[in-house]
Amino acid sequence: METFYLFLIIFLFVLAVFDLSVGVSNDAVNFMNSAIGSKAASFKVIMVIAAIGIFVGASLSNGMMDIARHGIYQPQHFYFSEIMCILLAVMLTDVVLLDIFNSLGMPTSTTVSLVFELLGGTVAISLIKIANSNGALQLGDLLNTDKAFTVILAIFLSVAIAFFFGAIVQYISRLIFTFNYKKHMNYFIGLFGGLAATSILYFMLIKGLKESSFMEGDLKTMIYSNTDTIVWGALIFFTLLMQVLHWLKVNVFKVVILLGTFALALAFAGNDLVNFIGVPLAGYSSYMDLMAQGGTTTTDTFLMESLLEPAKTPWYFLVGSGLVMVIALATSKKAQAVIKTSVDLARQSDGNENFGTSPVARVLVRTCNNASNTILSVVPLRVKDWIDSRFNNNEIILEDKASFDLVRASVNVVLSGLLIALGTSLKLPLSTTYVAFMVAMGSSLADRAWGRESAVYRITGVLSVIGGWFITAGAAFTICFLVALLIHVGGIAAMAAMVGLAIYMLIRNQILYKKKMKKEAMQEEVDSTISKLRETKDKREALSLFREHSRDELCDVLNFASDTFNRSVHGFMDENLRELRKVMSAIEEKKSYLKQVKRVGTLGVTQLEHDIAIDKGLYYYQGNDFASEIVFSIRRLTEPGKEHVDNHFSPLCEVQKEDFGKMTDEIVSFLNRSSVMIESNDYHRMDDLIAESVDLTAKLTLLKKEELKRIQGQSGSTKVSMVYLNMVQEAQNVVSFTANLLKVSRKFQKE
Repeated sequence: METFYLFLIIFLFVLAVFDLSVGVSNDAVNFMNSAIGSKAASFKVIMVIAAIGIFVGASLSNGMMDIARHGIYQPQHFYFSEIMCILLAVMLTDVVLLDIFNSLGMPTSTTVSLVFELLGGTVAISLIKIANSNGALQLGDLLNTDKAFTVILAIFLSVAIAFFFGAIVQYISRLIFTFNYKKHMNYFIGLFGGLAATSILYFMLIKGLKESSFMEGDLKTMIYSNTDTIVWGALIFFTLLMQVLHWLKVNVFKVVILLGTFALALAFAGNDLVNFIGVPLAGYSSYMDLMAQGGTTTTDTFLMESLLEPAKTPWYFLVGSGLVMVIALATSKKAQAVIKTSVDLARQSDGNENFGTSPVARVLVRTCNNASNTILSVVPLRVKDWIDSRFNNNEIILEDKASFDLVRASVNVVLSGLLIALGTSLKLPLSTTYVAFMVAMGSSLADRAWGRESAVYRITGVLSVIGGWFITAGAAFTICFLVALLIHVGGIAAMAAMVGLAIYMLIRNQILYKKKMKKEAMQEEVDSTISKLRETKDKREALSLFREHSRDELCDVLNFASDTFNRSVHGFMDENLRELRKVMSAIEEKKSYLKQVKRVGTLGVTQLEHDIAIDKGLYYYQGNDFASEIVFSIRRLTEPGKEHVDNHFSPLCEVQKEDFGKMTDEIVSFLNRSSVMIESNDYHRMDDLIAESVDLTAKLTLLKKEELKRIQGQSGSTKVSMVYLNMVQEAQNVVSFTANLLKVSRKFQKE
């Protein structure tokens, strides 16, 4: 039995490595979004600073491990086998949750997951123990209710606190510096930088790391007995240093942002490390305590009183975790993605909104507008004008391709780091995701980044994210509760089955992740074109970029149409339901992508000269519409076929398969040659393709007539005939729209 539990301990650590790598990738945006969004430094510099912060924070973390040892349950009342049941259920649930939320594309929090998983697993085993104790045990004896309530309250209170202080501090900072911050830096930048650096030092060193492995003995005594002296000395030193740096033409805001990024990464590692390795370490400690008994007890009789002792995590576990997190941060494509949810919701400018609107958001916007108008009606006009002058967005100073300015980024990183470090010092596992995200949202609201055109979308986005957090809590508790019950009742067989399920989930999650990355790559392509169009000042260059973009997009659509048309037809002929479902899924993604492409068209038209914009813009929009219609036609062709196969109706007869199979090959060839023509921008043989489209249309019309004859002769299935005629009609539409696409593309491309 001990050997089996040793295997479980090893498996827990394997899951921990997976959690470390995926967790740091998911949470990288928490400590890098401000630096990336404001372009405070190059991406590589930001990565290096964040990596150093993570490694230092992980290596020095220790005190937070107690959450997994006795923060939720009372270990002295649980046997070794029961503790292992809870810990295994927690780690397995973590994998399941990660898979589910990645599949849904919803945000999650490792901190909330850990706390509510521990709570769910503990409640499940506790109920069984209470039922078997004949009233000797109560839930309060087994559950650390006071600590659990404090932890849960701290997590969700941090949402409101972070948003409130983010808004207040940003509002004050903007009143001081305005959007034209360089104009007002001479008087306040030294003090601002000094306060920021001193705050970071105080909370990182004196508060955030007071339980760290190196804070012992004389060093700890010296620091805490001279706290006031250290703080005032640091304030004076950093204030003078920042002022000198300003005189030396160093942008102090960038220094503060990078320092804050380091602090936030350090706080993240120190605070969130328990989410990844706290549970395996608790299991490892329990196993070592069991082995130390020398066989005098069993897994079902050994009470885990030893878990009441403070965690003494071996240094090599901490350093190893830090290395895994650094490697994950450096190699993860997800961590390297520049476009993040929080950056999009916090950006200063309008643009593509990732979220739609909701009734709640509309009500909130309307209510806030009314309240704002009421307040402004009693504010003196001179005060109102002065405030408006401080928030003059036309004077904003942005780094190249930045989403917001350096002032807001400074507030985000410093304030987030301080709040998280404060939580760590109080041994409250505040969610890094919650704090960093809500500080960013509060500061963007105070900065008037949510205008009339975007407020309803931004609020919907924030509500969606917060809703995802509550779903995380409920799902973590419920799933872990059920998994713990299953493992406890099913024993070793259930444990083995759940381990197998976890492995399956890991593999499946990687497949889904690759699909998600492919979709994000399409979005980045659109955003890259937008950036180029915004940057150029030359009208002729803008037209050239616009034409190049149009060629790329139309070729992409035609290649997509060729592939999906062929797969759809043969999937229907072969009665391959799985293939038809894949085609439908691909079409839905392409439809969404084409909507985003239209944004580029609108932006491109605004960059052109007036007369050219009217002339060429019309052809661009027509081409985009024809491209969309091609995709819609293939969807209308595929959907009835999928439903037909799904219902197990009769297949096409051999004559229908042969006739339409030949036409499919010709249409695919036509689409491919059309794509090549647009890509090469050589239309001298376009008349041949147009003539071919007429010939294809005539052949398809002939197929319809032949099918109508078969219907008249009552040979074959009516349902098959209906689907067949629909396929022929939509194939005609694909050919016609492609021919029209070629015509407008030539008009758009020619000088």
